[in-house]
Amino acid sequence: MELIRGLHNWRGGHRGCALTIGNFDGVHRGHQAMLARLREKAAALGVPATLMTFEPTPQEFFAGAAAPARLSNLREKCTALAAEGIDRLLCVRFEAGFAALSPQAFVDALLFDKLGVRYVLVGDDFRFGHDRGGDFSLLAAAGHLLGFEVDAMPTVTVDGDRVSSTRVREALAAHDLALARRLLGRDYAVCGRVRNGERLGRTLGFPTVNIALKRRVSPVNGIYVVRVHGAGPKLRYGAASVGTRPTVEGKNKLLEVYLYDFDGDLYGLHLQVEFLHWLRDEEKFADLDTLRTQIARDVEQGREWLASNV
Repeated sequence: MELIRGLHNWRGGHRGCALTIGNFDGVHRGHQAMLARLREKAAALGVPATLMTFEPTPQEFFAGAAAPARLSNLREKCTALAAEGIDRLLCVRFEAGFAALSPQAFVDALLFDKLGVRYVLVGDDFRFGHDRGGDFSLLAAAGHLLGFEVDAMPTVTVDGDRVSSTRVREALAAHDLALARRLLGRDYAVCGRVRNGERLGRTLGFPTVNIALKRRVSPVNGIYVVRVHGAGPKLRYGAASVGTRPTVEGKNKLLEVYLYDFDGDLYGLHLQVEFLHWLRDEEKFADLDTLRTQIARDVEQGREWLASNV
């Protein structure tokens, strides 16, 4: 998959594509169904299957810290989209000038003149342009005049649940990892590079790998049982904490993972951490001895859950 960072890097040779547009946060089963349709149409037209997404997301641009939790950062999204067979990912910087584009300019100047779209697939609730003034009807009418096809993807449901990024966030916030798994088609995961920490876990007898979350708001919080890819040739399991470490007055939210039966140096490696089972909320303890006792209990409960479920 070719990643094109910014409209200024979209060259004349890129023109002509089957396009879909959106945040695609989490690349859930609804997104996967849409991308399958896009690939099919792109193959029929003989053009690249292309996805246009935004950094920051429009919600982050307008709402800042009040924006919804991010299911996937850009690197995680790229990995998931590449696995779905997308040919090109156009990542557009969402800023004031872009937000001010009128719906007509969005279609004429961007989709038609610059991208040279042959086909556009959007969700049935798609809105675009300044103040979200454009909708599917406007896009379809423009496509009819300009000579490109426009199609709408109906809502996808799983076991009666409407599949959406919002619904995945709600499931994760409620610690319903089974529902999140059904909506995503896989276990929810966070990826990141192992970085140096304060070595508090080692002091407590439970050395952890520390991974920056790379998002303003985390959709998962608390103590979990996890599966880890990238820590050597085989899968690893462990207990993980997502939080600010209130016992030691921590400020920044961090993912810390204690790997079972592992002794090695993982600094600099890129790991994927899959969340399998929620154990408890993060707590502030009176002292480090009390925290150490609770960590030991978490580790044991995690082993017990794994013995029965994996």
